[in-house]
Amino acid sequence: MHTLALDIGNTAVKAGCFDGPALREMAVGLTPAAVRELVKRWQPQHVIVASVAEAAVLAVEELQDLVPGRVLGFGPGTTPVPLRNAYATPHTLGADRLAAAVGAAALRPGQDTLIIDAGTALKFDLVTADGTYHGGSIGPGLQMRLRALHTFTGRLPLLDLPAPDATIPLVGDSTTGSLLSGVVNGAVAEITGLLAQYHAQHPGLGVLLTGGDAAFLAARLPARIFVVPELVLLGLNRILAYHVEE
Repeated sequence: MHTLALDIGNTAVKAGCFDGPALREMAVGLTPAAVRELVKRWQPQHVIVASVAEAAVLAVEELQDLVPGRVLGFGPGTTPVPLRNAYATPHTLGADRLAAAVGAAALRPGQDTLIIDAGTALKFDLVTADGTYHGGSIGPGLQMRLRALHTFTGRLPLLDLPAPDATIPLVGDSTTGSLLSGVVNGAVAEITGLLAQYHAQHPGLGVLLTGGDAAFLAARLPARIFVVPELVLLGLNRILAYHVEE
């Protein structure tokens, strides 16, 4: 069965084309026209749409005209998922956070798992072995930190992140180097410090890294962290299957 998962984020639209549970194709940065073309080419029986942005790329009603089966608009506070949600304010929970938690539980059933989503925001989310999502933390992502330093100061330049394999010295010998050291090395120290606290509370904890800056951070973080770029899409497809099966 062909299905399509659409993840409408703050900075990009991502799509996953699935054949059953298997991801066959992933696309990032889609326009509304590109989404329509993907739907026509992949011909999914069912579609799930999750959005953390204010405006959806395509309305659920428009997609329904293109799909023979179900088009599920995913809302964390209203859409049942195959996971116990212990978040105190489920209606304020981002769709991407809960979808990633469902994906993590599907990939590592019966195991404590921490998700680190390095996107627009830097998010930590905990799923325990009993299939419960507990929440976590939200902080500024790498790009947001760079933009904030430029926006809220008078003379600091706006920088882009360097290549993933670039070396970031601890001691920056220029303004550019100092900015990158503060943002990158500071974020890495933040992540490793939080990881130590999580590991102390949950021995044997597995860690999954996802998000747009996952590849950049992967080489700078401790070993045994698994990079899963498609984690949110996997979770969305699992949620869709849960509803179709019902």
